[in-house]
Amino acid sequence: MAELGNNAKSGLVTALNGALADTVALYFKTKNFHWHVAGPRFRDLHVLFDEQAAQLIGTVDDIGERVRKNDEYTLTSIGSVAEKSQIKDQDDVTLTADAMVKELRDDNKKLHDRLQSLKEEAENVGDNATSGIVDDWIDQCEERIWFLNQTSK
Repeated sequence: MAELGNNAKSGLVTALNGALADTVALYFKTKNFHWHVAGPRFRDLHVLFDEQAAQLIGTVDDIGERVRKNDEYTLTSIGSVAEKSQIKDQDDVTLTADAMVKELRDDNKKLHDRLQSLKEEAENVGDNATSGIVDDWIDQCEERIWFLNQTSK
């Protein structure tokens, strides 16, 4: 990767850390719903949410390492995740299964938008490695949205 100027690198790192924050927050929310889902579709949704949470946590380290490969710092705490994330907390453990599915679908759409912005930042600075990896994260996010959308019908 070519040496990035400070301003370009700053934008890329900010975008990476934003994606990291949203991914961590969405992981935790997905696990929350996995633990608290109830009703006739319990087993199917319990398994779906767990699979999606595993996929999310699987990208966390990759995103953080992209930041470090740019010789910058990642998020450091739950507070830093909350400060940077667009994913809102959900502490109501009595949500219906349908409400959980719709909220996760909508939050995955927010993450998708964030990942699209990250891809643009990577391409703007010629970081082909990050751009290529983000394609995989976008594809995973689109699959989660698809599954949640089909489940909500």
